[in-house]
Amino acid sequence: MSEQQGEVATQTTPAPAVRPSVLSLAIRERSALYSAYMPFLKNGGIFVPTSRPFKIGDEVFLLLDLMDEPAKFQIAGTIVWVTPAGASHGKVQGIGIHFPEDETGTRVRLTIEKHLGSALTSSRPTHTL
Repeated sequence: MSEQQGEVATQTTPAPAVRPSVLSLAIRERSALYSAYMPFLKNGGIFVPTSRPFKIGDEVFLLLDLMDEPAKFQIAGTIVWVTPAGASHGKVQGIGIHFPEDETGTRVRLTIEKHLGSALTSSRPTHTL
């Protein structure tokens, strides 16, 4: 018996790539931006109200229309926060998206922090904390 007769050929098929969900968020007022921004994340993040089901770790693509900025931010982020329907204290159902460690993530974080200015040190409640 040769060595090849005892071998079993296996073939693996790569799993199909899962396309990230696309979400859109328009923020027109500073108070809404304050409520949605997540400065406690390393690269910053944003809360997006949604009733769509997501899990922590899911990848999403967000189109963020921010106040008076001339162009929408296109952000490929990761979900790090989920507020379910019926959450305590009347919190809005939705997800928190962590900005990526890249040029886009840095640009959107700095732009948001510029718009918020001194409000970043406020202790007013937000959608997440």
